[in-house]
Amino acid sequence: MLTVLESINLSTDYLKNKGIESPRINAELILAHILKCQRLQLYLSFDRPLKEGEIFQYRELLKRRGTFEPLQYILGTVNFFGLELKVSPAVLIPRPETELLIEEILSQYQNKGPLRILDIGTGSGNISISLAKFIHDSHVTATDISEDAISTAKENAILNGVAEKINFIQHDMLSKKEIDEKGFDIIVSNPPYVTADDFKNLDNELKNHEPQIALTDSSDGLSFYKAIAESKYLLKKGGKLFFELGYNLSDYVKEILRSNNFSNISIKKDYQNIQRIIYGELI
Repeated sequence: MLTVLESINLSTDYLKNKGIESPRINAELILAHILKCQRLQLYLSFDRPLKEGEIFQYRELLKRRGTFEPLQYILGTVNFFGLELKVSPAVLIPRPETELLIEEILSQYQNKGPLRILDIGTGSGNISISLAKFIHDSHVTATDISEDAISTAKENAILNGVAEKINFIQHDMLSKKEIDEKGFDIIVSNPPYVTADDFKNLDNELKNHEPQIALTDSSDGLSFYKAIAESKYLLKKGGKLFFELGYNLSDYVKEILRSNNFSNISIKKDYQNIQRIIYGELI
């Protein structure tokens, strides 16, 4: 029987030959998932022989990773802002960059309630759930075009104990159909901003496995920014609109906000010095 260490070494070589980044970490995380333990616990069990069923399951999951299926989909969960969220190919995998969006909103509003928040394009529910969890006196309305995404987000809201604070609505922001609720203090969105041309150049994990509807804007990458900014009637006067920015879109989105009567517009950079967050206040 193969031991834990032998299995990790063989799997690392396999993933490396397939072109997977950080093959050792991937191999260890997948095995820890199968053995239902923390990754570091593997180091205390190097001599443990794997059972036949465990070896079979390990090989199957490694095959999936070898096709560039994202590790998060294989494991079924992701950690976002300290919260565990379920993910599947129905939703975009939450990125660490989006945590900066949460941090910015919390820095301005954490102790200012009650608050009504609208999250447009909720996906896994990562933004909605984080804000509902960490802003005590808040209520969130979360929308998404995808029924499957709404289902996943609802499940995650239950998992993290905030289901009663979030109202999920299936809604297409580009349809011009109005959202029934109004008077929000905050609108927040990480919208699709990858153009059809740019989509062709994405890496295999994004292009072949994550939902295209959550990534791409069939126009110029600005359609959702425009539609959301033009829906300023949903905000209270003095309310704020927060966006996550696509690469090199900051100047365009800033002008969209200005032309829709937003003032005090600020842009924040991420840890790679990329302009990542923009927000403005409705005049």
